[in-house]
Amino acid sequence: MNLYSFAKSVVYGILKPIYRFEVIGTEHFPREGGVLLCSNHIHNFDPPVVGINAPRPVHFMAKEELFRVPILGKILPDLNAFPVKRGMSDREALRKGLAILKEGKVLGLFPEGTRSKTGELGQGLAGAGFFALRTDAAIVPCAIIGPYKSFKRLKVVYGKPIDMAPMREKKASAEETTELIMGEIRKLINENS
Repeated sequence: MNLYSFAKSVVYGILKPIYRFEVIGTEHFPREGGVLLCSNHIHNFDPPVVGINAPRPVHFMAKEELFRVPILGKILPDLNAFPVKRGMSDREALRKGLAILKEGKVLGLFPEGTRSKTGELGQGLAGAGFFALRTDAAIVPCAIIGPYKSFKRLKVVYGKPIDMAPMREKKASAEETTELIMGEIRKLINENS
């Protein structure tokens, strides 16, 4: 068993009794091929919650400061995380994300780029649209519906993959494509709250 699988089962064992996950829509999650998994971001626990409930291993960008934390920085790569410089265009992180998708793996993104302080869905950044338009990956919207309160049910909802063909045909911008993705996340929140 690798560190990712081990950590996934340990974290699931710790968080499941506290947050009583209700996972909806795993049947929409492609079983193979590249997947860009785009979720809202309401809590620091979102990456592990999305990761432990997804049907396949998820690779996440993590702020590069975390890779400088003793011990944590050494194990993050084994947990499928790779560094991204925040607040600037990080070409190396973009290349790494594209490679993950082209290798047929799952890349997890929080298009808002940072955690929402209010719990409301914020504005998405162009990164999600960039990855969606430059690969043939399936784009799966995901909604985490809180609250993160002990012994309250926390929902993780996966939507149907978003058809990107119309966006590619009209040569949509990364920003427009991200807006479409955010709209699908919003729908999941509204339909399942």
